Amino acid sequence: MIKRIVYLNRINPFIDKDIIKVITGIRRSGESVLLQQIQDELIQRGKNKSNFIYINFEDLQYESLLDYETLNKELVKRIQQIDGKAYIFLDEIQKVISWEKTINSLRASFDCDIYITGSNSQLLSGELAAEIAGRYIEIKVYPFSFSEFLKAINSDRQNLDRDFLTYVEIGGMPFLSLIYNDRQACDTYLQDVYSSVVLKDIVDRYKIRNVDLLRRIISYLSSEIGHPISATGIAKFFKNEHRGSSIYTILDYISYTCDAYLFTRVPRSYLQGKQNLRFNDQYYITDHGLRQTMLGNNQQNIDQILENIVFVELLRRGYKVSVGLNDKKEIDFVAQKGNEKRYYQVTYMLGSQATIEREFGAYDGIADNYPKYVLSMDKFNMSRNGIIHQNIIDFLLEH
Repeated sequence: MIKRIVYLNRINPFIDKDIIKVITGIRRSGESVLLQQIQDELIQRGKNKSNFIYINFEDLQYESLLDYETLNKELVKRIQQIDGKAYIFLDEIQKVISWEKTINSLRASFDCDIYITGSNSQLLSGELAAEIAGRYIEIKVYPFSFSEFLKAINSDRQNLDRDFLTYVEIGGMPFLSLIYNDRQACDTYLQDVYSSVVLKDIVDRYKIRNVDLLRRIISYLSSEIGHPISATGIAKFFKNEHRGSSIYTILDYISYTCDAYLFTRVPRSYLQGKQNLRFNDQYYITDHGLRQTMLGNNQQNIDQILENIVFVELLRRGYKVSVGLNDKKEIDFVAQKGNEKRYYQVTYMLGSQATIEREFGAYDGIADNYPKYVLSMDKFNMSRNGIIHQNIIDFLLEH
């Protein structure tokens, strides 16, 4: 089991603090394992395991606890049997109706440290956000980074190009590290993950009736990773295929895929030049292995996949990411964390002078002193004019 150090480091300062730890992420990306690793961390700190209360709401034995009043009674009973602080771990909490009422009550009434997981961003929206506002921190968990993937498959790092090609094709879902040499098994597993996300986290939750439209929208977003898209454009595309649908329905369905952490919408930021508010959004998929399962062409669209991998890596490292608009040019990513800011251009290879001019020229006119990068698979250092060129694999292995 790979220790998810990045996330444990973010949680550690809040252990034993009066704040709810909310762990979110796409289904099967490792939230449940992280809960177990937090328990291991607590034991190493000298905490008594008998003070732990763990419930996984996908386990049928807890089906009777799927409303907040029944759950509250059960947890109160267990807490009262504990000598000292109670440590509460509730996995897939979104299955419990009005669960936030129970969590808020426990926090107010008992000496307890609460950790919860959920696979839907609606977990922290609307009334819930108001209910526990200022009393929680959210830690988003992503599938394995390339560095974690190498550890999980016990790579000796003697053939990083081969290992990276495997990662490009199957993605970072943690379980795949156990079967990565069997591509058919990997595809079967990823198809099951995809179906679970679509059916359980989107169709069932939002009572979707037009499942075929939803699947087509997901395929469209997957094929257009990193490209500006709009609901109007999708509607026109479907109309040409004689599958008309309203723009509002398309917008709703796209929103649902983001709520399920399948995609992330990336905002745009104007760096210089005239602002035009009528711009299109860009979307990236949380795990590129799921795209391979849907479309089967990750290698053929390697530029998109590399851009997607870098985007998710920046999120994993804690950056807020936007697309930079530099007058008529576009900078792939503007990454910010506190006072730190970095710019990134991503391409497969700098194989021609035109490509070099395009990638490095995207920074023309940006006069600030924040680091500016061009990432590619090239082995040679092609840095110029203060712009840093870096190999993508080297970038991914920095952390």
